[in-house]
Amino acid sequence: METVTPFKEIVDEIKASGGDAFKRCFQCGLCDTVCPWNRVRDFSMRKIVREATFGLTEIESEDIWRCTTCGRCPQRCPRDVRQIDSGLALRRLAMEYQVFPPSVTPVRTARGSLVGEGNPLSEERKNRAKWAEGLSVNTFAEGMEILYFPGCYLCYDPRLKKVAKATAAILNKAGVDFGILGEQESCCGESIRKTGEEELFKRLAKENIKTFVENGVKKILVSSPHCYHTFKNEYPDFMVNFEVVHISQYLFELMNEGRLEIKKDYQKRITYHDPCYLGRHNGVFDEPRAVLKNIPGLELDEMVDSRIDSLCCGGGGGRVWMETQKGERFSDLRLEQALEVEAEVLATSCPYCITMLEDSRVTLDLAEKIEIKDITEIIQEVI
Repeated sequence: METVTPFKEIVDEIKASGGDAFKRCFQCGLCDTVCPWNRVRDFSMRKIVREATFGLTEIESEDIWRCTTCGRCPQRCPRDVRQIDSGLALRRLAMEYQVFPPSVTPVRTARGSLVGEGNPLSEERKNRAKWAEGLSVNTFAEGMEILYFPGCYLCYDPRLKKVAKATAAILNKAGVDFGILGEQESCCGESIRKTGEEELFKRLAKENIKTFVENGVKKILVSSPHCYHTFKNEYPDFMVNFEVVHISQYLFELMNEGRLEIKKDYQKRITYHDPCYLGRHNGVFDEPRAVLKNIPGLELDEMVDSRIDSLCCGGGGGRVWMETQKGERFSDLRLEQALEVEAEVLATSCPYCITMLEDSRVTLDLAEKIEIKDITEIIQEVI
């Protein structure tokens, strides 16, 4: 049974989160037009904004959990309506009152793991640095050139560990003085914040900030665009500022400085998928493409939805942990677009994107037709 909640708390919460949005909204529907959900089902972000503003919503509804926070609607809105903020305010209320549809249940499991072990994957904190065993990766010490922060998926997920190992190999090859903090680190907190868990995000952020400051960290290298966005744009709210660089930017920098030399050809046709939190949210479009174009023999072709119009993989906004029905997965559509340009490799630079795309590659039975690669895995093959 759906719960309709005309609580005063909803109105107060929305006001605190920019709830005047609807007053600016023309109800033009552009947000619905560009939303990737409307490629696979009927969905209205405009309705979410309207419900949030009036403080009336069905908080057991699936709809408030569908948004992947991909950034398409605010990018196109002519009235600067903060659609994502409205949706997140409703999620915070659902979290507060513990009312969820079945598809959101895995978020509660992720939350428990974040509280207990500092990661959403139900893995032990003490094993956070195990991916680096035997790879000449040192513990970070003050004075080192850079801290490498792999992120939770690269530390624990079997597929993504390959990306962490490729990154470490590249850094060693380029002579970078880097280290990791292993079990001292916690999740950056970006995704759990997008599910409405504001207090847990603050806890994780404060834990990481304390760790960074105590270890003398000044420059942080990340593999995940979600870590990049959070450290760069959200941690400054806690009165700290670290220099943050994404691996795609750093590879470009190493190549320009002559510290990273390409020694082999890569005779494959490639297309590049822009992660939402690297491209649309943070404007990093050119560096990953420049890195790929520096590789002899590589042919780079663009998909129909690319750069600022990139199609979301479906993993943002905490949905990487939620259930998405077959036939409604954006990553399925993305693989179809990659095949349309006859790509042999779909390259990207985000662990969530790789996770979603690899799942679709299996469910669509495309394992023999296309590979999913992080750009670091490609670079490792040619240096």
